[in-house]
Amino acid sequence: MNTSGPDEQGLRLIPFRGLRYVPERVGSLAAVTSPPYDVVVRPDGLHHLESADPHNIVRLILPQADTAEDRHRQAARTLERWLAEGIIAPDPAPALYVYEQRNDEILQRGLIGALALSPAADGIVLPHEDVMDDIVADRAELMRTMQAHLEPLLLTYRGDGAEEGAAAVIERTAERAPLLSTTTEDGFHHRLWAVTDPAERTAIETDLARHQALIADGHHRWATYLRLQRGQTAPGPWDFGLVLLVDTTRHPLQVRAIHRLLRGLPVAQALDALTGLFRVRTVEGPLPRALDALAGAAAEGNAFLLAGDGGFHLVDRPDPALLARTIRTDRPEAWRTLDATVLHSALLDDVWRIPDTPGHIGYIHDTEAAVEQAERLGATAVLMHPVREEVVRDLARQGVTMPRKSTSFGPKPATGLVMRSLTID
Repeated sequence: MNTSGPDEQGLRLIPFRGLRYVPERVGSLAAVTSPPYDVVVRPDGLHHLESADPHNIVRLILPQADTAEDRHRQAARTLERWLAEGIIAPDPAPALYVYEQRNDEILQRGLIGALALSPAADGIVLPHEDVMDDIVADRAELMRTMQAHLEPLLLTYRGDGAEEGAAAVIERTAERAPLLSTTTEDGFHHRLWAVTDPAERTAIETDLARHQALIADGHHRWATYLRLQRGQTAPGPWDFGLVLLVDTTRHPLQVRAIHRLLRGLPVAQALDALTGLFRVRTVEGPLPRALDALAGAAAEGNAFLLAGDGGFHLVDRPDPALLARTIRTDRPEAWRTLDATVLHSALLDDVWRIPDTPGHIGYIHDTEAAVEQAERLGATAVLMHPVREEVVRDLARQGVTMPRKSTSFGPKPATGLVMRSLTID
């Protein structure tokens, strides 16, 4: 997405001294990485990562203690100890970083740096999802206590398609020997390079200054960055946030759905409440087949797949009177017809009356994990169909945010490959 005039300020990405694991001090780089904090399926995923290596990054991004204050202090002490012991060390000079993720189907390359923060009203970095204040407050206290950014947000921009500027630097850099190379258990191969040449950094910065970005993943962390910046009394390190910028003209992202786990609602009770308000049909498994049925129904309108009782139930064709009564009318039609809008406004708020709090609703990226947890807990999994990327971008350009956790863009950067300290220049 380009800004409309040459004098307008765009993206400003500056170098920093990355904190990175010292390979000789850990079992393997793969064993100390993690998905983003909100993707880790707790508690199983957390325990798996903690046992993978005693220095796994999950001990910093999801510390475990009785109180929030204790968790934050524990994470800060752990980071200080790892730095003192040489488990993690800063790079010798500030750099921008080229980061590559690759598997058999996907090649994604982008730039990691410290991005100048700006409010949504400036039109430089565009959010597309709402956030929850309590999550932002908790992440802010964790970051403030640790004085560090541990996880790069995933931001996208639309380049010009030309082999120049940032794109040219990225491609040249990827031909060199990387700083690190590792393959994580999800099958993705990761490589990282440092860009320290002043001419190459200038080419990147000049190019990015003509663009604006969409937050693909990390809305709560972006809101956290802004919250911490507002707490400064003078310009300082909180004016910048750690991000990964990907040009989706060259490397299109995948867009997946994020599913809901309704902890206290059995499937039978959920279905009973839908009588007369939605069409409900039982569809055959296994899960991939049921998801195909969901995709077919979603092509015609709002549709959801309920699971948790050993079967699959397709829910579609909502009652127009229900939608008229529960959906806000002061938003664009594209927002009013989103599955997430209908789910939250009509189903969760009105029909099922479930508060959107962690104790009642879990947000799970992995479809199989959502079904498994629902069956184990006697709960209801609401499986969603992904939103098209162009819908997300169009709403973001209009300044309209979607219900939180409406989309999952990927592949997401692995956490733990490069971090930013706010106390190391």
